[in-house]
Amino acid sequence: MDKHVLTKRNIGISAHIDAGKTTLSERILFFTRKIHVMHEVKGRDGVGATMDSMDLERERGITIQSAATNVTWRDHSIDIIDTPGHVDFTIEVERALRVLDGAVLVLCAVGGVQSQTITVDRQLKRYRVPRVAFINKCDRAGADPLRAVQDLRRVLGHDAVLLQLPIGIEDRFAGVVDLVTMRALYFEGTDGDTVREAPIPEELREQAAACRHEMIDRASLHCDDLAEAYLGDSATEEHIRRAIRKGTISTGLTPVLLGAAGRNKGVQPLLDAIVDYLPDPSQVHNVAQAVSDGHEVELVADPDLPAVALAFKLEEGRYGQLSYLRVYQGTIRKGDELTNVRTGATCRVGRLIRMHADSMEDITSGSCGDIVALFGIDCISGDTFVAGDQGLTMSGMHVPRPVISLAVKALDKKSADNMTKALHRFAKEDPTFKTYVDPESGQTIVSGMGELHLEVYLERTRREYGVRLEVGRPQVAYRETVSQAAAFDYTHRKQTGGAGQYARVCGTLEPWAQAEYEFVDAVRGGAIPREYVPSCDKGFRACLERGSLIGFPVVNVRVTVDDGNWHPVDSSDLAFQTAAIAAFRQAYDRARPIVLEPMMRVSVEGPVEFQGNVLGSLNQRRGLIVSTNESGTSMRVDAEVPLAEMFGYSTTLRTLTQGRAEFTMEFLRYSRVPEQLAEELKEQFAERRRP
Repeated sequence: MDKHVLTKRNIGISAHIDAGKTTLSERILFFTRKIHVMHEVKGRDGVGATMDSMDLERERGITIQSAATNVTWRDHSIDIIDTPGHVDFTIEVERALRVLDGAVLVLCAVGGVQSQTITVDRQLKRYRVPRVAFINKCDRAGADPLRAVQDLRRVLGHDAVLLQLPIGIEDRFAGVVDLVTMRALYFEGTDGDTVREAPIPEELREQAAACRHEMIDRASLHCDDLAEAYLGDSATEEHIRRAIRKGTISTGLTPVLLGAAGRNKGVQPLLDAIVDYLPDPSQVHNVAQAVSDGHEVELVADPDLPAVALAFKLEEGRYGQLSYLRVYQGTIRKGDELTNVRTGATCRVGRLIRMHADSMEDITSGSCGDIVALFGIDCISGDTFVAGDQGLTMSGMHVPRPVISLAVKALDKKSADNMTKALHRFAKEDPTFKTYVDPESGQTIVSGMGELHLEVYLERTRREYGVRLEVGRPQVAYRETVSQAAAFDYTHRKQTGGAGQYARVCGTLEPWAQAEYEFVDAVRGGAIPREYVPSCDKGFRACLERGSLIGFPVVNVRVTVDDGNWHPVDSSDLAFQTAAIAAFRQAYDRARPIVLEPMMRVSVEGPVEFQGNVLGSLNQRRGLIVSTNESGTSMRVDAEVPLAEMFGYSTTLRTLTQGRAEFTMEFLRYSRVPEQLAEELKEQFAERRRP
């Protein structure tokens, strides 16, 4: 196996908001000598963290865009992507995890597993990404890393195994006990860059021995060699590391390390764990589909094979569109020709880049496992690039649908032109951000994953493009569906001289929870010729875009066509499309259509003394309380709340909790709107349609 592949790691750093991802990334850059001075999140030192290169990120103290960099540790090349923690920017996490081989899941030693930790973990499991856990902030008041480990096991279902014990806790946190080597590690020097080994403190020896036994016991379930060696009293550090690595790569085991990144403690052992326990590209199963017949083809991490790469992120750079690619097979070199499998277009690799946050390093080639960037290639997120005529395509990523919309209006002609450019650019870069012009009102509508998501893009439109704009009130992305089955039987006739139009379509429209739309061809005996059945499907699909109840898309319906009629001269594709549209409208009103609204999973975390206020505020918003958890002086309330009731909740929550609580919100499902609200929505729709 090629040495480059064996010494390659690419990882993401993921966590709940404020768990310390970006601070940890800054320390990793410093200890690997990628940077020479550490800076702080929120730009408290006037500079800001390296990986938060956008002004908005530094002002708000949050990560908005995932940022990539490359570091070297113990002669291993590590590509790192620092991802956002806020659920509104979930697509940044999705596309990072789609192309990464491993991850560091950061937890707060005070909060343990928090609401967004659960979301991130669900994404990691979706792409089967092995991970190591890093329990950060062990120096904070109320820190309890052992409780965080229990949370990993109980809440997330991980087989979490402690590799370290804390020496001291809260403001007395001094270092860690390494349970593999059974040595104490202290982080000394001005910046914690000197790791001093020492014997384990006397008071921790008994606990360390018990925890080491548990660690070996859990790891041996994934490696028979360790079990045999341990029973024979001949288990070595190498035996243990090999077993932990095997369990981690299979995603059956989650190694847990401890530290306090803000005080430069525990970062170097974490880097060692990334090298020791997370997979190299050859140990990850990656497949592509053959374009010809869809069968799976395993990709091999061999730099000498023809190249296969996936474009997973687009960004408007100083020199045009910057496309981020993950190379899965082969090598991409400057001057090579690549084919975009989706379009069939070929392009020549001109400039090949390795990213370091917002700065660039020119390179001559990128091999298996590398994350590189190219200028000047036309593509969209999820495109596959191959060398030669391989005819392989890779699956894209899970893209959630937008749930909130705003109407935006430019205040002058120059702003209108620039706003169009800005919105189209952001929509191309971010698949969860949509923009369109409402055909009825003529308003420009932007849609996204939440208030913060849209707020950030509109602020960028103002700053980066100099746009003067005003924003309308938020609009919820409602949906329509039917509540009972209804039959249709429609005949379309049109005679205008010469050949006319004739088509008859019969069947049933019914609720269907398994999919947004399903078309069933049950036509027998040639009642509708085979070539016209897809025309019926096309007509029905056209009706789904806008329901007649409140003008929103129709979902969760199944249409079955079982009979019809045709004419050898007057029947056509257009005639059957038109008949299907009219048949759908005929049945839709009979099927008792209803309005659906997006329900959000809301998690509120803060001091336990404000729990009553939080519960009351959620109940007032038609919220259903799912669970409440108390841990020391902190609490978390999980609820299901309609999105329509959550606008402005951040201000309300600040007032109710003296600014000491925070909440996260993500889409859960669509649910039926109460009758009174449905009537109001119908009246508003009718009002808009009046001339």
